[in-house]
Amino acid sequence: MKRHAFVLVLLLTVLAGGTSPVLAQDGVGAWTKAGPVEARLVSAVRGTGELAALPLGLELRLEPGWKTYWRSPGDAGFAPRLDWSRSANLTGATLSYPAPHRFSVLGFETAGYDGAVLFPLQGVPAAAGKPVDLALTAELLVCSDICVPQTLDLALALPAGPADPSDAANDIARAQALVPKGPNGLLRIDAVRATGGTLEVEATAVDGFVTPDLFVETEPPLTFSAPKTVFSDDDRHVRLTLTVTDPQPGLDLAGSAMTLTLVDGDKAVEVPATATASPAAGSGAAVPAGAGLAAMLGVALLGGLILNLMPCVLPVLSLKLMSVVKQGGRAPAAVRAGFLASAAGILASFLLMASVLVGVKAAGGAVGWGIQFQQPLFLVFMVVLVTLFSANLWGLFEVPLPRSLADRLGGEGLAGPFATGMFATLLATPCSAPFLGTAVGFALSKGPVEVYAIFAALGVGLALPYLAVAAWPRVAGWLPRPGRWMATLKTVLGVALMLTALWLLSVLTVQIGEVAAATVGLLMAALVLALWIGRSASGAAGKAGPVLAGALAVVAFAMPAVVGPPAGAAPVADASKARWVPFVEATIREHVAAGRTVFVDVTADWCITCQANKKLVLNRGAVATRMEDAAVVPMRADWTRPDAAIAKFLADHGRYGIPFNIVYGPGAPEGIALPELLSDGAVLEALDRAAGKVAGKGANGAS
Repeated sequence: MKRHAFVLVLLLTVLAGGTSPVLAQDGVGAWTKAGPVEARLVSAVRGTGELAALPLGLELRLEPGWKTYWRSPGDAGFAPRLDWSRSANLTGATLSYPAPHRFSVLGFETAGYDGAVLFPLQGVPAAAGKPVDLALTAELLVCSDICVPQTLDLALALPAGPADPSDAANDIARAQALVPKGPNGLLRIDAVRATGGTLEVEATAVDGFVTPDLFVETEPPLTFSAPKTVFSDDDRHVRLTLTVTDPQPGLDLAGSAMTLTLVDGDKAVEVPATATASPAAGSGAAVPAGAGLAAMLGVALLGGLILNLMPCVLPVLSLKLMSVVKQGGRAPAAVRAGFLASAAGILASFLLMASVLVGVKAAGGAVGWGIQFQQPLFLVFMVVLVTLFSANLWGLFEVPLPRSLADRLGGEGLAGPFATGMFATLLATPCSAPFLGTAVGFALSKGPVEVYAIFAALGVGLALPYLAVAAWPRVAGWLPRPGRWMATLKTVLGVALMLTALWLLSVLTVQIGEVAAATVGLLMAALVLALWIGRSASGAAGKAGPVLAGALAVVAFAMPAVVGPPAGAAPVADASKARWVPFVEATIREHVAAGRTVFVDVTADWCITCQANKKLVLNRGAVATRMEDAAVVPMRADWTRPDAAIAKFLADHGRYGIPFNIVYGPGAPEGIALPELLSDGAVLEALDRAAGKVAGKGANGAS
């Protein structure tokens, strides 16, 4: 009778929902329901053993359509509030939060959980090895169309004894795995930038992103919009842009400490971060945080104008000079029309580039200023085009071709001046000028409207000299009238353009190898010879010359496809590059942690401004001597050929064109960006600031 009575008592206790020795040993408490939510305490161990921390869990189940909240609930709600004061032999318990979900309702953004969730707990017994009686009062806010606070009293008794795994051990382990931790091999946050109340975060997923989301916690708390995402690199890279939903006047997140939780399905990472100011991409002058489109249009206009003075545009000046000289003595209306046509050619080229970049960006590809020079077919096209222009200046063909880019320069129609403007733009793109990089970086980080607007302003800036003559056509009258002296000038200018063709062939050598590029060069020499024969001979030979020239041009275009980029086509290091190490972004932080200064030079053989920086600053004088210092690591990122890592590095710093130089060190772990046109003073000052030798005014080039 006593045995049956004991069993009956145990059964009644279980049915009543109390804590029984059997339940304690199983590590699972009874479910307690309050409105649409029910909860229970669970333990991963059956006994306390000698554990200094007990692996516990708070398990919730919610009715369909109901949710509860994360530690940072967002626009509304509050996190679970736990009271352990009624527990015995427990000094406290730490609650961990699995990665949350986002709930967007009527423009409000909240973070939390629906369905079911298990919060891992770490309970600390006051005396290890002795029984622990858990008694929890949990206050939860659960919401559907309405929100209802619910209070639940939960209990679980853990006896002294072996800490064997309980029935809930696997569930608690899975819940713990869903808690975001620090850097891992699956997700990585690469950069955090801020402009006013806008936050831009770059992240990488080894296996590619599916549905990434980002939760931002600041102190004092701020609420953020759902992120806008832009994917690239086959969805392995994403840029997430969030804005503060209720910003205070003058808010600037730059320099703010925050905790970022990046979630993608069951993968998550949580890292502390400090937002850096978005760099003024590509200029020596900083652009105020939050500068709008109107301000950037002014920057773009100035950048396009300065582009006329850059070294890479010097070959184009020969075409401009011929165009101006041929206007001597013409009627003002004709002068105006010709220069307006050239300006229209420039503007059309910039709008065409904008269209291509918008399309590539929408497809997730890398975009940037001058990246067309990484494409062998484009380089061959430019070589053929420059060769034809040279042959035209030398008088080897005089037949107007109004529908071809090889139309006679300075012809009576408008097609020639229009083509001159387009050609000027094409040869200008290997260069980056002050203010130009700032404008391009702003445009390519925004949408299609901004891209078209900024590139149109750049085109107007480059075309301003033409527009000035169109506005005051009498300027052309100050020039000498056309005469026999022009024959000599045309020969000299034709030679200048052929030198440009040789430079383009040197860039092509990097892409398709020396033999293939030399073959293209020989084909161009044969093309000029064929045009000369056609000009000098008569009859069938005279007609055969242009036909043969056309065939040679077609063969030149076939060379990249036939040969392809060989493995050995990489640039050959010269003596000036002896100490330069290849670019590996992951090693920068290691060098800085070791107390070294890292100078990163992003360059390309097709970037004339880059070559000028090397010749005039980096490879000579005090700067070259400083680069030999053992405490300085000169790192070169060669972007002559497409490289996803370099493109991503540029995008991380808001740059979409080169040259780009940045210095890292103990005094500037986030980097000091330099202007496109380097000077000895600017480089040496940045090296000193990065090394911590002089007081700086912030990273990212702020000064």
